[in-house]
Amino acid sequence: MIVDVHSHNLQPEHWGDEHRNNWEPAYGEPYPRISPQEYDAAMIEAGVDVAIVFGLAASRAGVRTPNTFVAEYCAQVTTPTVAFTAMDPLDPDWREQLEEAIALGFRGVKLYPVLALFDPLAPEFDEFYRTCLRHGLVLLWHIGATASPQGRLSLSTPFLIEEVARRHPDLTQIMAHMGHPWQRDVMVVLRKHARVFADVSASWARPMDGFMALVAAQEWKVTDKLLFGSDFPLWRPAEAIAGLRRLAAFRAGDLPFVTEDTVESIIHRDTLSLLGIPDPRRA
Repeated sequence: MIVDVHSHNLQPEHWGDEHRNNWEPAYGEPYPRISPQEYDAAMIEAGVDVAIVFGLAASRAGVRTPNTFVAEYCAQVTTPTVAFTAMDPLDPDWREQLEEAIALGFRGVKLYPVLALFDPLAPEFDEFYRTCLRHGLVLLWHIGATASPQGRLSLSTPFLIEEVARRHPDLTQIMAHMGHPWQRDVMVVLRKHARVFADVSASWARPMDGFMALVAAQEWKVTDKLLFGSDFPLWRPAEAIAGLRRLAAFRAGDLPFVTEDTVESIIHRDTLSLLGIPDPRRA
């Protein structure tokens, strides 16, 4: 079974001016428009059985993917999907947004503090965390770098999630991208907190960082907390799987290396059970 925990249905218009002004100079191209048919083709190509899908929300940057768009998109694809809402908890109507997502059957929340510019440790957000926990929602955090000059990297480190987990130990959380470039810090947080996981999306894009991150996961004995994610449409799931397998082929004399078992276990992990999310194929 392959579960892709990190796929987007974000459309160019959801970015406002943010992508054109701040991301295109870094990536060199506009954000792609992905139809439901193209989404399905990418998932089928890689043999993905279930995909978690979401957009983005960062109100100060003008970024917003509506809940209704995510729900309609998921209804159009043939891939079994689990929808997450994208939320900015600085929004005054975050409670109404969350109620709408729950009513639509969403199972988690994508959070983007580096661009939304909210401090995850501010006491005002504890009510938000308690509400998510009460409804069994998984939090998926963008942790790590951003191409946007307006982003605040100090709001995007693994130790923020460590403190959220200390306050709310039963809240299920995922740190995206293994927190690049703070991957080693991610590993010590994973070891410490039972309900905190990390996805490996984009780790193959910077091969040395990705290689060292997976070796660190082995040494800290937390490979069972790593989840497969592609970051589609930036990478197709088949590209992600091939990239992870290339990391397992690296050798440097007598130095530690990424084992094939580490990579294959990530690709084929029983992610839905770990996260407490019902399998949509059995709905």
